[in-house]
Amino acid sequence: MSHLSSTIGSRLAGRARGLLTAFGATSAAHLGSLLTGTGAVEQVTKPALMPLLAAHASAAEGPTPGLLTGALLASAAGDTLLQVDDEAAFLAGMGAFAAAHVCYITMFAKQGALTDRRRITIVAAGYATAWLVLITQLWPGLGDLKVPVAGYSLLLASTAVGSAGLGWRAGLGGGLFLLSDTLIATRLAKWKELPGHEFWIMSTYLAAQYLLTTAALKGERERG
Repeated sequence: MSHLSSTIGSRLAGRARGLLTAFGATSAAHLGSLLTGTGAVEQVTKPALMPLLAAHASAAEGPTPGLLTGALLASAAGDTLLQVDDEAAFLAGMGAFAAAHVCYITMFAKQGALTDRRRITIVAAGYATAWLVLITQLWPGLGDLKVPVAGYSLLLASTAVGSAGLGWRAGLGGGLFLLSDTLIATRLAKWKELPGHEFWIMSTYLAAQYLLTTAALKGERERG
């Protein structure tokens, strides 16, 4: 019986590693397409990224939080919608990512991220200050997107605050997610773009999702 359990465990671990490798390879292909301007590869790889990461999380050892799966699949919907060059699709994509952040915030709270109130208060004050400065600077250029961007960015900052309560890995993930979407916001406000702007948006986003996912899995194992 123990041999059978060991065999099954080994197969599951192998499947999880394979899915993580697939996520890494697809991420590399996507980022490469952004640097080389290979539009077809970019369009094909982007919708596959978060489902692969979600599949890896489901196959990983230990329990997988349903809220993590929800966050990743909502992010996949957002990724797909943001590929459509249309304002309604953009707003729908923002809504999908807002749902993802609600999942992350709820999951972090359940995993005990808010127990150290002193730490959370300090981190929240820092992110609130950064949010206020940033939204003030972006506001004049956002046009009709002022209110949606302000509301979404508050959710994003809340994810960053909550993630910091789970340790450095999750905290870094939350910070990178905020950075990635800040780069998108500067584009919406028609600021001058960085060289390789889309590459930096996606590289910070992919790193953020990977860090948040692995931190959430670790947090769930420890809680269990």
